[in-house]
Amino acid sequence: MSETSAPKARVTGLECVVPIFRVGNLPASIDYYVKILGFKLDWHEPGIMASVSRNRCSLMLCEGDQGNPGTWVWIGAEDVESLFAEYKLTGAKVRHPPTNYAWAYEMQIEDPNGHVLRFGSEPKTDQPFGEWLDARGDRWMRSPAGRWTKVEAG
Repeated sequence: MSETSAPKARVTGLECVVPIFRVGNLPASIDYYVKILGFKLDWHEPGIMASVSRNRCSLMLCEGDQGNPGTWVWIGAEDVESLFAEYKLTGAKVRHPPTNYAWAYEMQIEDPNGHVLRFGSEPKTDQPFGEWLDARGDRWMRSPAGRWTKVEAG
């Protein structure tokens, strides 16, 4: 069987993926996700873990355990421009504003623990592709040949 072919019988269905973010201060992280990013608190085990959600998107926050700082997660959104306007009003830390790419029209929001939430909606057909901001803060542009090249500061 090749690596890309699946077994014929599928017995158990999968439901969803819920990332677990390691946080340094659980109450502060809950506040950020609820007050700034518009999530709701689903449940909370003080000093250990909490679950927050917004619509069909769920995340777990775990104090001092389970994961690494600086985790990135991609979250589909109906309209990134509206979400960006909301987050500007609430004071979210915008790491990279909405930008058009081949895969999505997306923005990067950073939480107090350095985790990056990449919110994306459908790409804009009437806009060129923009620059990419990587984990180190380096900027990249897509060349006319389709290759990504680092933008030198200056």
